[in-house]
Amino acid sequence: MRVQNKSIIVTGAGSGIGEGIARRLAAEGGRLLVNDINAQAGQRVAADIRAEGGEAVFFQADVTKSRDVEAMVQEAVQRFGRLDVVVNNAGWTHRNRPMLEVSEEEFDKVYAINVKSIYLSAIHAVPVLRKAGGGSFINIASTAGLRPRPGLTWYNGSKGAVITTSKSMAAELGPDNIRVNCINPVFNPDTGLAAEFAGGPVDDARRAKFLATIPLGRFSTALDVANAALYLASDEAAFVSGVCIEVDGARCV
Repeated sequence: MRVQNKSIIVTGAGSGIGEGIARRLAAEGGRLLVNDINAQAGQRVAADIRAEGGEAVFFQADVTKSRDVEAMVQEAVQRFGRLDVVVNNAGWTHRNRPMLEVSEEEFDKVYAINVKSIYLSAIHAVPVLRKAGGGSFINIASTAGLRPRPGLTWYNGSKGAVITTSKSMAAELGPDNIRVNCINPVFNPDTGLAAEFAGGPVDDARRAKFLATIPLGRFSTALDVANAALYLASDEAAFVSGVCIEVDGARCV
């Protein structure tokens, strides 16, 4: 069991990549706090993990609200006695379209969910991790932060911020034995936001066009990203910090 008894928060874990990460970490012995703003979805994932013999509780929180994030961190500590790992997975995007057509409200939402959430997790989780003698943050960014393309300009910028922030956090928090890394997945047509990324239904033509840009010849899956998160959460990565792992089939090469 690679993360046996580690207390782990996964945000946005009610579906897609977050669900995959939560399930994979639980299968390897992690004690999971499954977070999502959608209570029904998050409760389903936590219940499924328990049904499979894992340990998981659900906690509803809006990761853009300081009080919610503070309560979430406290719940993990109260439930499991400590906090070891925070996976900042919750994310959102505006629809793929020209940058000037994205509303101010959409822009604010992108940065609140994708960037402010990491700020809030640091504000509330770092003191807990310092007190415990260390821990780990895993921030889910995107290949969009490395290889931006037209149509998702403001989303691209938010994920670039996640990448830079993760590296800066790693440098600043290293003396506290707190590791910070991020993962950059490539497009996954099976996530709830796929149509937003694509600018419309993910039909055969759109799939083929995007697939042609991935040298390994397939899209990423939730399990691909979850396996990377498992490594970074485990003690196998004890000397790995400030790293961004591209889970992209060589698209960003």
